[in-house]
Amino acid sequence: MNIRACKGLAVGRVKVFSRHKGEVNCSAFSPDGHTLLTASEDGCLYGWATGSGKLLWRLAGHTGPVKFCRFSPDGRLFASTSGDCSVRLWDTAEAKCLQVLNGHQRSVETVSFSPDSKLLASGGWDKRVILWEVQSGQALRHLAGHRDSIQSSDFAPSSDCLATGSWDSTICIWDLRARTVMARELEGHEGNISCLSYSSSGLLASGSWDKTISIWKTSTSSPPVQLKGHISWVKSIAFFPDGLQLASADYSPMIKVWDCNTGTCLETVKGVLDEAHAFAFTPDKKLLVSGSVDG
Repeated sequence: MNIRACKGLAVGRVKVFSRHKGEVNCSAFSPDGHTLLTASEDGCLYGWATGSGKLLWRLAGHTGPVKFCRFSPDGRLFASTSGDCSVRLWDTAEAKCLQVLNGHQRSVETVSFSPDSKLLASGGWDKRVILWEVQSGQALRHLAGHRDSIQSSDFAPSSDCLATGSWDSTICIWDLRARTVMARELEGHEGNISCLSYSSSGLLASGSWDKTISIWKTSTSSPPVQLKGHISWVKSIAFFPDGLQLASADYSPMIKVWDCNTGTCLETVKGVLDEAHAFAFTPDKKLLVSGSVDG
């Protein structure tokens, strides 16, 4: 799919990445946009050349479904999480596993790199967040506060704060500068928090099972801008590179584009798959959508 930030969203030049053996749980672009990473229920990670659609590698190692994947901002590494309770760090150039991070007691559902690529945060069904040092793989802190499973996470642009979203319907903002990390709790959603994303300017977007999206200015106590219009729970969100608009997808073929200041839905576009299961912006402002894949 093509993105035109000023003139709208259009469907075109669709490529299908269809060699998975199970549902696709997550997708992520490398910072240079040349590689697409997909995490599958079949327990493997797949790397694709975005230009040609060629399968570059299929990585095994996890002993459970791969739930989430993400590249480091510097592009040198990527991380994956799994139902096997582990996080794996991989070398991008050689497509090999560098470290297995163990510390969670149940399925790990989310992972995020800090903007400087030095820290990693993971969360999952054990209701806690683990903060890791990327270089050593050492667990630096265990952050407890959520009352249910943690499904989503993202670092603020400054790396000073981490946002986590939970099935307890709250978002925690963790101040990582403090010796004793304290969490500020954001409330307002009436369902599980399914996805989080910071904009380059520091706005935080949250998507929920309550079919809404909230845009938060976390530096203030002002109420969020609420985006309403999805017919099912919100699965994926991504800010446009300028931070002024947001794209979102639910468990339907429909993708929506929103004005972050007013909460107005600017466009609704039907994708080519039954479900817009996961998507992300490439650096050249294109949007790829991947859905439930059987093969």
